[in-house]
Amino acid sequence: MSYCLNPRCPSPQNPAGANFCRTCGSKLLLKDRYRTIKPLGQGGFGKTFLAVDEDKPSHPRCVIKQFFPQAQGTNTVQKAAELFTQEAVRLDELGKHPQIPELLAYFSQDNQQYLVQEFIDGRDLAHELAMNSAFNEAQVRSLLSDLLPVLQFVHQHQVIHRDIKPENIISRASVPPASPLTQRPLGGVGQLVLVDFGAAKVATGTALARTGTAIGSAGYSAPEQSFGRAVFASDIYGLGVTCIHLLTNQHPFDLFDPNENAWVWRDSLKSPISDAFGKILDKMVESAINRRYQSAAEVLKDLNAQTPPALAVKPQTPTAGVKSTPPVTKSPSIIDAELAELKSQFLGVPTPKSANPPSIPPSPPKSPSQIDLELEELRSQFLGSNTKKPPAQN
Repeated sequence: MSYCLNPRCPSPQNPAGANFCRTCGSKLLLKDRYRTIKPLGQGGFGKTFLAVDEDKPSHPRCVIKQFFPQAQGTNTVQKAAELFTQEAVRLDELGKHPQIPELLAYFSQDNQQYLVQEFIDGRDLAHELAMNSAFNEAQVRSLLSDLLPVLQFVHQHQVIHRDIKPENIISRASVPPASPLTQRPLGGVGQLVLVDFGAAKVATGTALARTGTAIGSAGYSAPEQSFGRAVFASDIYGLGVTCIHLLTNQHPFDLFDPNENAWVWRDSLKSPISDAFGKILDKMVESAINRRYQSAAEVLKDLNAQTPPALAVKPQTPTAGVKSTPPVTKSPSIIDAELAELKSQFLGVPTPKSANPPSIPPSPPKSPSQIDLELEELRSQFLGSNTKKPPAQN
């Protein structure tokens, strides 16, 4: 099927392969290569369509965004046009990144502005949540591990997304070998892609110091965005609220107590999470910017921080007459030399090069075989070996 992009066409459906709309006569191919198949959705200032690129032999799918603001008024339309153009500029500046849709074209035709970008085959996280219930901690941790580097890349290009929410995160339908969400019981969940840079802005020093238009989605936008003062940490806030929404399957409005000016999301968790992870999420959604994470790298550092498991070495009861020594990192040859020196002190035989002999508490005399036995046991503690105690000799 071919779909007519004339906003005033009463019957936009057309047969496949048609070059002109049979109802209004409008040209169906954009730039003589992009054929629209069907509408995908409509946002505040544009309509989105699924299309194919007929200029390439494989006719790959792509997405066409048509500038079509819903709100009226000269100032509103002008601002919407700026944002539409801004999305094309941001996608072009960010270049090619596997988790950001690639800009394919930006042009005007028949007095309409169009943006053509890579088609991401998959479902956004709002649909994933609706189909598969709340996420658990492991899945949200994987989500953060997958998305935070993307956010870091965007911020390094001095771009603030300003509209991070489940609807703007798409999971590819294909599952790559190292997919971060393969543990979710879905038909096919792949790499996460951050989409919709229509609200993005450049974070220059001048721009950050100037109050701009309040842009974002209610519930996910950081407090400073309501004053038009988005910063990099504003994206951290939006991602944190997204994680909380995925863990609870409840809208952010139901998870924030305005009387206490605090988040109360723990009461709505569908599965328990660790205290450490809860603290990370709390810091991501701090209302005060100076108490919030300032960068994606900071979140990743805490997310990946792992306390090495304590070495569960059961202390052995020291043998009478032998000073118990904690395990240290020494080579076997050094340990053998030190034990030989220790043995010489037991037997009263001098040894060369004894600079700092260990202090040995007084003990009753022992036979050489007893001393060998105890020193061998001490040596095994140093080296961590499973040296077995030789049978006692009579």
